[in-house]
Amino acid sequence: MSAPEVYPISKAPVTCHAFNADRSQVAVSLNDNNVQIYARQGKEWILSETLSEHDKLITSIDWAPNSNRIVTASQDRNAYVWSLSPDPLTGKLVWKPTLVLLRINRAATFVRWSPNEDKFAVASGARAIAICSFDPENNWWVARQLKKPIRSTVLSLDWHPNNVLLAAGSADMKARVFSAYIKDVDKRPSPTIWGEKLPFNTLCGEYSSPAGGWVHAVGFSPSGDVLAFASHDSSISIVYPGGPMVYNIRISSLPYVTLAWTSEDALVAAGHDCQPVVFSGSEQGWALVGTLDDVTASSTSKAPGARAGTVGRLNSAAFNTFRNADTRGHTGGADTAADTEPLTVHQNTITSVRPYEYSGDGIVSRVSTTGVDGKLVIWDVNAVSALTGKMGGLRV
Repeated sequence: MSAPEVYPISKAPVTCHAFNADRSQVAVSLNDNNVQIYARQGKEWILSETLSEHDKLITSIDWAPNSNRIVTASQDRNAYVWSLSPDPLTGKLVWKPTLVLLRINRAATFVRWSPNEDKFAVASGARAIAICSFDPENNWWVARQLKKPIRSTVLSLDWHPNNVLLAAGSADMKARVFSAYIKDVDKRPSPTIWGEKLPFNTLCGEYSSPAGGWVHAVGFSPSGDVLAFASHDSSISIVYPGGPMVYNIRISSLPYVTLAWTSEDALVAAGHDCQPVVFSGSEQGWALVGTLDDVTASSTSKAPGARAGTVGRLNSAAFNTFRNADTRGHTGGADTAADTEPLTVHQNTITSVRPYEYSGDGIVSRVSTTGVDGKLVIWDVNAVSALTGKMGGLRV
């Protein structure tokens, strides 16, 4: 079982991340208004560039693998498309931003390129989704809005493989599938299990959270025939629209806020429980299989005898007791801080999980996660461990 690759990117929370096509660079938001681009050098990630244009916190980033363009969304209600172009003075390739007028009066919350990279979708707190496409005649990005019947902030998006359908999860406790067909951009879509005639803003499906929780994450399966969404009521829902059939998996731990499909019958979800977990199934039923984070190995590495630190008096029990009382308010002894640390690799909420590497048959073989603890972790999706403790109790 291969161990995960752990990279401490920052001491600040990582709000979101996106890799370039060859995974040699990663763009992250460190909970501020800048995009930090890190380049891989050996076993480390080194800060190479900082993109500064937004006025407020960046909420989402996506990096188009074929066109090599970055799109960012922010609480300042704007989106920028970043492209590499030569500097007129030095000739060096630099990232140049293009402002996208979204015509929204609330924060932009999420952004994703379409599979063909000819448009992108921006979720917002204005109860609308902006579908942005490039107008070559005027040389700018034009936004069209999906509005009805959204009743609250849109929190997540995912494109169907046909480049037309769009899934959205929102704080009105619904997951929806819309048509984002644009006549001048898209070819006439072929019929799908979600519908045949798909004019812009057609509602192809609407599904409720089992117990009334915000829908934090949505995702189409690789074929686009199945939809999964994660809710704040600590549940994962799998939708087969042909039935229609919906499988709800209730867990007794903290909610998930992000998910990614790894194959047609498996997905990885993560969130406030600090570990990525694997769900698997088919039309006959779904179940929680295990976790990618082997907490038994983590607990062994964090045994009192294995704790790293300096030698001498600065690592003495008396000094550790004083330090914990001073910095953490702990008075229970030298190992109190260790006892309160989670046994998971991520020490805080996982904010984003994305496919990192594909095998020859198009199945995701590794995924990447970032979290509030400032870590970037790359996991082998086949290294699944059994769940222990409270995660063992779930209801389907």
